[in-house]
Amino acid sequence: MSQEVNYHKQVGDLAWSGAVNARHICGTFYRMGRHEWLSAEGWQQMHADGVAKVIDLRNPAEIHRREHDPAVPEVSLARIELVNLPLETPGNQRFESIAVPYMNHTSMYRLVCEEFGSQLREVFENLADSQGATVIHCSAGRDRSGLIATLLLDLAGQGNRILKHDELAVRGINEWHRVSPRKHPYESFREEEELRQVINERAVALEKFCTWIGSAQSYLEQQGMDPALLECLRILATDDSLI
Repeated sequence: MSQEVNYHKQVGDLAWSGAVNARHICGTFYRMGRHEWLSAEGWQQMHADGVAKVIDLRNPAEIHRREHDPAVPEVSLARIELVNLPLETPGNQRFESIAVPYMNHTSMYRLVCEEFGSQLREVFENLADSQGATVIHCSAGRDRSGLIATLLLDLAGQGNRILKHDELAVRGINEWHRVSPRKHPYESFREEEELRQVINERAVALEKFCTWIGSAQSYLEQQGMDPALLECLRILATDDSLI
């Protein structure tokens, strides 16, 4: 696969074969880009690292194998639970008028929290019920995954890592755009000067979001998440056994 030869992983990126933009968030939680990029060996490596569940945040219409994706036998997937919990509801007029062509910036985190609180709660309820390590992913492993990672880091008391995590995600998918055999319809590789501007703009918006939300715990409580589940989630998010 092209990414195995040319995709330059960043410091801290995971070595799962085929994985793009894959890294540890905190506790028992990981993030990455679309799971179809993983090879059969990559799935085996995830399982060996204790991953028991993968949560796909994409809408069902986004989930399909593409021409350059590796063919992975069902037996390679059998030991890891694959759960689809879309972060968005198609047809939401406010969201679709702003998220053009899709959610692609930290400035949209508040919008998702305001419009799709029940979906967010469901994701975190599922995370709280995890046995073993869990991977969350969207398409690029940047924005929808980034919102979940931001809230997890805050819940774990690691808010000081949020901006760096976003930068790594931006750089990770940018590197994939450099080598991808499939041209993205809206995005392309950016050189460092332009990329740094994007990272800085996202950081400003992310800081505003963190100020607005106050804390992940208070937000999830407002969405009706059970305090006992929240405590389970906090324990998992602060479990340092994977570090």
